[in-house]
Amino acid sequence: MLNKIWSGMILLSVIVAAFTGNIGEVGTAAITSSKEAITLGLTLLGVISLWTGLMRIGEDAGMMDGLAKKMKPLLRWLFPDVPDDHPAQKHIATNFIANLLGLGWAATPPGLEAMKSLQTLNPDKQRASKAMCTFMIVNMSSLQLIPINMLAYRAQYGSANPSEIVGPAILATLISTLVGVAFAKIMERVVR
Repeated sequence: MLNKIWSGMILLSVIVAAFTGNIGEVGTAAITSSKEAITLGLTLLGVISLWTGLMRIGEDAGMMDGLAKKMKPLLRWLFPDVPDDHPAQKHIATNFIANLLGLGWAATPPGLEAMKSLQTLNPDKQRASKAMCTFMIVNMSSLQLIPINMLAYRAQYGSANPSEIVGPAILATLISTLVGVAFAKIMERVVR
C-alpha cells in the first residue's frame, strides 16, 4: 500500500513539475537528496556501529545479565504472568536497556525474541496475552536517556548544539512511558 502511495506522490510531483516548467529542479533535488541520504547513512552507520559494539562488549562482560537481574522487580511488576527466570525476561530486559540507550535498531532482535518467548506462555495462540500487550506498549513508548538517532541527525545537518534536545527527549519519553504503563495496568484490570 505504501509503495502505491509513494509511487503516486512521485509521479504526481514529476507531472506537476513538467507542467510548471520545473522539471530541472526535480532532477537537481533528486541528485542532491541522494547525496544527502548517502552521507546521512554513513553517519548513522558509524553511530550504530559504535553503540552496537559497546552494547556487545557490555553483553560479553556480563553487564546485560547484571542489569537484567536488577530489573527483575520492575519486570515482575510489569509482567506478573511471566515466571521468574523465563527466557522472556532476559529478552525483555535487553530490549528495554537498548531502548533506554536510544538503540532502537539494537532493541528489535531481543524484542522479537521476547514476543516469541511470551507466545510460549500464551494459552490463546490467536490473541495477544496481557504480557505481550504490555510489552508492546512499553516498547513503543520507549523511555530514552540518550536519543542517539536525533543526536546523529542534528550533528549531520550542522546543529550548533546537537545535544540540547536530550532534556526534552528524556521528559517526552518518560511521560509517554508512564502513560503507556498506566494504560497497560488499567487495561490489565479491565480485560480479564
